[in-house]
Amino acid sequence: MSFPSTMILLVSFLCFGFSVISGQQDPEFLAKELQEAEITDYNLIDNVVRRVPRQSRVLQRLETRPRMSEFSVRATIISRYAFTTVSCTLVNSGSEAREGVFEMQIPITAFISNFTMVIGDRVYHGDVVGKERRPLELGRKDRYSRPTEERENGVEVFRASGMIPRKAEAIFLLYYEELLQRRLGKYQYTVSIRPQQLVGKLRVEVNILENSGINSLEVPPLQKSRSKSAGEGQVDDASPPPSTVVGQTKTLAKITFSPTVVQQAKIARNGILGDFTIRYDVNRELSVGDVQVFNGYFVHYFAPKDLPPLPKNVVFVLDSSASMVGTKLRQTKDALFTILQDLRPEDHFNIIGFSNRIKVWQHDQLVPVTPNNIRDAKVYIHNMSPSGGTNINGALQISTKILNDYIAQNDIEARSVSLIIFLTDGRPTFGEIEPAKIINNTKEAIRNKFCLFTIGIGNDVDYKLLERLALENCGMMRRVREEEDAAEQLKGFYYEIDTPLLSDIRVDYPTDNVAQVTQNLFPNYFNGSEIVIAGKLFNKTANRLHVEVTASNSDKYVLLKTDIAIDLSGKNHIGGASNVGGSTNGQNYVERTWSYLTIKELLASWLKSDSNEEKESLREKAKELALMYHFVTPFTTLKMKELALQAELPKEVYVGPLMESVGEIVQGLQGHRAPSALDSVSGKPAKQKVKVTKTSADGDPHFVVDFPLSKLAVCFNIDGEPGDILRLVSDHKNSGVTVNGQLIGAPAPRNGHKKHRTYFRSITILSSKPERAYLEVTPTKLILDDGKRLVLSCDRTAMVASKNLEVSIFARSNVTVVLRGTIGFVILIHHYKNPAPYQKDHLGFYVSSSKGLSANSHGLIGQFLHQDVKLTQDPLGPSPFMGSWNQTKGVDVNSGSTLLKLKGRLVPVVWKQRKIYNGEQEVDCWFAKNNAEKLIDGCYKDYLASHPFDTGTGFLTENKL
Repeated sequence: MSFPSTMILLVSFLCFGFSVISGQQDPEFLAKELQEAEITDYNLIDNVVRRVPRQSRVLQRLETRPRMSEFSVRATIISRYAFTTVSCTLVNSGSEAREGVFEMQIPITAFISNFTMVIGDRVYHGDVVGKERRPLELGRKDRYSRPTEERENGVEVFRASGMIPRKAEAIFLLYYEELLQRRLGKYQYTVSIRPQQLVGKLRVEVNILENSGINSLEVPPLQKSRSKSAGEGQVDDASPPPSTVVGQTKTLAKITFSPTVVQQAKIARNGILGDFTIRYDVNRELSVGDVQVFNGYFVHYFAPKDLPPLPKNVVFVLDSSASMVGTKLRQTKDALFTILQDLRPEDHFNIIGFSNRIKVWQHDQLVPVTPNNIRDAKVYIHNMSPSGGTNINGALQISTKILNDYIAQNDIEARSVSLIIFLTDGRPTFGEIEPAKIINNTKEAIRNKFCLFTIGIGNDVDYKLLERLALENCGMMRRVREEEDAAEQLKGFYYEIDTPLLSDIRVDYPTDNVAQVTQNLFPNYFNGSEIVIAGKLFNKTANRLHVEVTASNSDKYVLLKTDIAIDLSGKNHIGGASNVGGSTNGQNYVERTWSYLTIKELLASWLKSDSNEEKESLREKAKELALMYHFVTPFTTLKMKELALQAELPKEVYVGPLMESVGEIVQGLQGHRAPSALDSVSGKPAKQKVKVTKTSADGDPHFVVDFPLSKLAVCFNIDGEPGDILRLVSDHKNSGVTVNGQLIGAPAPRNGHKKHRTYFRSITILSSKPERAYLEVTPTKLILDDGKRLVLSCDRTAMVASKNLEVSIFARSNVTVVLRGTIGFVILIHHYKNPAPYQKDHLGFYVSSSKGLSANSHGLIGQFLHQDVKLTQDPLGPSPFMGSWNQTKGVDVNSGSTLLKLKGRLVPVVWKQRKIYNGEQEVDCWFAKNNAEKLIDGCYKDYLASHPFDTGTGFLTENKL
């Protein structure tokens, strides 16, 4: 198999960003960009990564297609911002190379941030690069024609394919980020599970961290479509999908979904299980909202409640052309019957039907909501019959005139919310049919006095026109698929906007402290939604942030003021609430929220602009920001490069204590190429030499702590539960280093005293200084992310070096990690050739150098690294002459009355011998019983982390110990 060392991704990512208002992308924009890039053949290379329309995803596969052995999704949601990682492994067990295809539906609101492929022995990594502007694009006017491709509502499809060598496997790793939107009072996170075959190991894990507190959480059954809104609830009370496990505390939640092959087959034998959905909401009060400040950036979530609703002045504009015949018109009528019944007594309304003729129910006026008016309106809707063409421009002109006249005559602009809800299933065919003119005419008629919300039904709609109409007039656009229950979708969309609580919202921050603030002026706030604003703090010495919110509520003027305390120590202060630990992917989630919102707004402004000069400026700003934060947008793309990984499998494996000093590790890793680049290791490997201290956590797990000044060692056991994540080293505030270890369970040996055994299944090392990075090690693979993510197999010898982080893998033996040259760890890899039921492949954690860790280090191991201990005899214990005297220790090892003095505490200990380094070395140690009671600060449960990336900086963690 041959791959080019550099591959350009053929993607429709260029459609990203336009869901800011509409929630939809423009397929024609993709076609235009590809045409301008002179891309006409989608199969020029072996590996092609692109988005494809839904129709193209139904592939005819042979029985010999590669088997998907693993499909996993891991997501971390921190204050509504979601990081998602998708991993897919395809195995070609055949005798010849075969194409492996990876497809993943992702939300259209998301930005892809990375993609990596490991095919056989080759690793391909995606770099985000800018798209060059084609000369012919200058001066070209926007085109608004019928989209040539259809996409499923709310998603786009990412597709990657490559030829997998015989008896080999391919691993696809996709990363994307999104800010969850609040609709109908709920945030909704959805992940597509459509592997298109039954999978041996399928797992979804979602961790949610919300410092304001999680007040509701639900996992509905799998959905075949995303068309339903977050609050549409026939299924809300139904049970979660089989194998779903939900764990929740006040601020944290962990949801896992791991169906067996049998459970998958019961859901769908073709492997298209559906969408796994999580809905939740957080606690909030009537105030300025939730303001979170972290490392020079802030994000402000504003979603007031318990306010009286504002009256509405609404005009419903309904397409009654011939194309609406049948199900579409019937479902539209059904939805309107329900919507009319839900109007409030203080509301006013009118109805307009249009085809090539415009028919107004109540000429030149809006009528109040009364039983008689509602009855007459239903009769009018019932009598609508489809005929004629589609005069979109005429219908919009008449509806805007009626609403403008009503506002002017009744002087109600400040005391109510006015809006038009426009529904069509087609394109303009009568009257003015030029989309650009329709947009300009409508914009001039509305003049920012009210908002226009557009709905498209079916496959024959000019969605780009509807999107621009909504975007230019502070509204939203929604697509309704023709074959689905349109009535439910129409009602769900209306319920998102049927309860306005505030109008003319303005959010201000001090200009001498805040810069580059995202949108802070909003025409309306609807109940169940949320306003999100982010910005930069350039006065980094200020300890407070002043926030003012002004708005109107009916005849009331609302002014909210507060000062938010800023924690200058650098931890994530969240409006006086508890703190979230370091974000996933080694990133400042507040900063990435700001970049996400800023890019979305730049893209929306670019789409609205009619000036070539302004569009060019907006394009460059959006592209520059996307490159800085590694986002794939309409103006950036992924460029695949083959990494220099040519490591051969070693011909022998040596496991044992092997390296002379940490200095050798550093020296051995110096002089390599660019940071995060893989360096090849060829030839027969020499036996690796690693010098580490006795301080370790290995086996079941057994802990050993070496006290060189006292010339003794202390040992203890931790009887944790499978799935527990133990905080081994916690020095996040000082050196920035945290080490967590996750346990896996195994049956206990027969006739043993334990109910089960536990081992370390993964070790996660996080570093936040001077730059954020993390390393996750399992017995089979290593994931390193220091800004550029790499996934390496632990079966192969390799080295990775960057300025402040050096990692060396010795195949199936150990992983050495050196941070800034002063902190060193060694992770032993334990493999069993023929394991007994109580044996599991696992890891051992050893400290090789703790010089760079501060005296305030904590954790099950970290708390002892800069301490000293003394041994003494219990004066009330048995006589020392009754036992055997240990001259080395100076105490009676058998007396049972030996005490260890540590931090002013006296800890009963007994003498033991313990084997470490995979049984290669025996250690004499003093053993503390009962899960190290009195030896460690607090109890072992205080050292449980909420997730592998938990740095222990949360409010609850800080106050436990």
